[in-house]
Amino acid sequence: MSEEKNPTTASATEHDPVIAGTPEAAGASPAPQRHGRRTAVVAAVVAAILVVAGVGMWVWHEQPSFCGAICHTPMDNYLTTYESDLNSPATDKWGNEVADPHTMLAAYHGKLGNDCMDCHVPTLSEQIGEGVAWVAGNYNFPLVERTASELTKASGRDTDELCLNEACHNLTRDDLYEKTADMGTYNPHWAHHEELECTTCHKAHRASVMYCTQCHAQAEVPEGWLSMGESNNLTGVKASAES
Repeated sequence: MSEEKNPTTASATEHDPVIAGTPEAAGASPAPQRHGRRTAVVAAVVAAILVVAGVGMWVWHEQPSFCGAICHTPMDNYLTTYESDLNSPATDKWGNEVADPHTMLAAYHGKLGNDCMDCHVPTLSEQIGEGVAWVAGNYNFPLVERTASELTKASGRDTDELCLNEACHNLTRDDLYEKTADMGTYNPHWAHHEELECTTCHKAHRASVMYCTQCHAQAEVPEGWLSMGESNNLTGVKASAES
């Protein structure tokens, strides 16, 4: 009489890899696909972390705090002017008191929701040059401000478009003159000598200056602004040419 198989034993033998004599029973390595699946999961997690970190860094790069944190000393005073309280006296980029922070465009525009990158579009060569200067300790303190021409060129805009554009001040030169016609004879928006850049008078990180007083002492100086004489005495003749 032939020996009958135990159904329970046969089933266990067929489905248990150790009993069935699979590679695991012989001491072989786990199936390659299992290791590959684990590697793919790890790679996906690492990639996700890098993407999130990169996005976070890019967002921070657009914030004023980035300029102060990364550039440290060269930019500290600029960040201070940007963060000034408009309702109390502040200090300019050199540390001088500014009675009315509204006269510093950085402070005023900052409270309107603008940040550094709305005006400053750094070129690669500029960033590399300033980075090398900072590491070597070979830089001016504070860094020299960019002129309107430099800012306009870096942003790829045409003349005057740094300020006079649809997103900021949607005006033409003629519009400006008409809106400020009550200034009378000494109106810097009227190009009776030469067409001035906006930043000739409107300063970002220090009190704005009434340029006409350079020749016309009787020209009215807006409240909180400086005359050219006050500006020169405050910053020095060389620095007074900065924007």
